[in-house]
Amino acid sequence: MQQGLFWKDGLCFSCDRCSACCRYDPGFVYLSPRDLQNLQTWASLERSAFIQKYCRWVLQGDGYEYLCLKELPNYDCILWNNGCIAYNYRPFQCSSYPFWDYLLENEQRWNANARSCSGINRGKRYSAEEIQEFLDTAKQFPVIRRKRTGESTDFTEK
Repeated sequence: MQQGLFWKDGLCFSCDRCSACCRYDPGFVYLSPRDLQNLQTWASLERSAFIQKYCRWVLQGDGYEYLCLKELPNYDCILWNNGCIAYNYRPFQCSSYPFWDYLLENEQRWNANARSCSGINRGKRYSAEEIQEFLDTAKQFPVIRRKRTGESTDFTEK
């Protein structure tokens, strides 16, 4: 951990469960193999059936497609219905919010995100060590991606 980070003394966050991060705006919830397995357990579905029902492949500029949860036409997460219906099995991306690497790159980005999340900069103080643990865990469980292959549900976990 670098000592020059704006969050070296920790950051405050307390989720008020407004669900704004799960609704209203387009976005991507990327899935790791661990996330996919947890959600399959929740849904009691085999991998291919879960992917067909709840997921989409999103092409990014790096030539890979990434496995993400679907969104409803109004941009709500497919797992949102007056709250997360798979809360105890939700992806790490969801449970680690807002301690994501790109939100922690600089204080301006962090504070810009605070304008759309009332829980940022208030409530529980997370130490720099706790924040670093979120970042380290995210690196241990990379998201599922595949080279663009078309309609196949086969993929390689990289």
